[in-house]
Amino acid sequence: MSESLPFFFYIVPFLAILIVIVVVHEMGHYLVARWNGVSVDAFSIGFGPELLGWTDKRGTRWRLAAIPLGGYVRFTGDMNAASVPDPNAANRYDAETRKTLFVNKSVWQRMAIVVAGPLANVLFTFLVLYVMLIGYGRMTLEPVIGEVIEQSVAQEAGFMPDDRVLSVDGFPVRGFSDFQRFIGTAPDRLVSVVVERHGEPTTLSVVPESQTATTRFGRELTLGVIGVTRSAEADDWVLYRPGPIEAVGMTFEEVHFIIDRTLAFFADLFIGRGDLDQIAGPVGMAQVSGEVATLGFLALVNLTALLSLNIGIVNLLPVPMLDGGHLMYYVFEALRGRPLSRRTQEIGYRIGFALVVSLMIFTVVNDIV
Repeated sequence: MSESLPFFFYIVPFLAILIVIVVVHEMGHYLVARWNGVSVDAFSIGFGPELLGWTDKRGTRWRLAAIPLGGYVRFTGDMNAASVPDPNAANRYDAETRKTLFVNKSVWQRMAIVVAGPLANVLFTFLVLYVMLIGYGRMTLEPVIGEVIEQSVAQEAGFMPDDRVLSVDGFPVRGFSDFQRFIGTAPDRLVSVVVERHGEPTTLSVVPESQTATTRFGRELTLGVIGVTRSAEADDWVLYRPGPIEAVGMTFEEVHFIIDRTLAFFADLFIGRGDLDQIAGPVGMAQVSGEVATLGFLALVNLTALLSLNIGIVNLLPVPMLDGGHLMYYVFEALRGRPLSRRTQEIGYRIGFALVVSLMIFTVVNDIV
């Protein structure tokens, strides 16, 4: 970490962001579970020994734990905080309580409860981005290409000065910064760009070259570049404030873009083309949180929204121990008409646990290195 900031300047923003994201995620599980009549034993922010807590009138223990790197909702009858169901739980409760056990709900109810956590993260991101767009607008610069660099991939693809960029991979381009961002997040990946030339739309295909860029905080990022520039004076920038209805569409586009690029990144990793150095763990997230906090409260709120969406996506990966793994089991159950065997589920949870722990170790080592 940079020596320019004290330690608490990193850890405080990081914990604040993490707690917000965890509360949003687990509250999604909790609310949908309650709506489906599921009894909840605990709602925990963090793991390990309890620091603060209270028990509500329904018997749910609300707790703040010593290790705030996550959280969980523990349903009555679960074997552990990972929501692994206890097959013998029904034998320990009376008939009335058995009706409220998660394992005794229909497969569709269990699927809804599992999806509710990641969905809450997505909805939170949408709400934050929408409110910020309505409240503060967006600074825009006309998406017109000023210069095409000689012998660049842009020149080879047929880009020309004065081309007005309309879209990239189907995502509307409303300003030159949109164009930069769409290209920057697609290094070494074929993209389709629609430009307006002499009043007519023209479709161009280009593969942005990978280039390492250094942020103002010294972090290295791999970005896509094609070799076009756009000069601008101060008067060329315009503050655009969309109406409430238009802002809904613009926010949907933004969320869709983030999901699309995140899934594309995972796909690149799967085929061995992704850059592992771009994966951040707790240490990296703490550093980024502290650095973004120096830019102001709104920047920190925006980072919280983006991380919330990414964590929601990651939780839907089909890995046992994650929400996506539970969902995968329930999909199999819905298709087969009966649950997977206890042995199969246990093996899956063990594999999932090993994968999650391995990923945590890798990201921590990667952050430090």
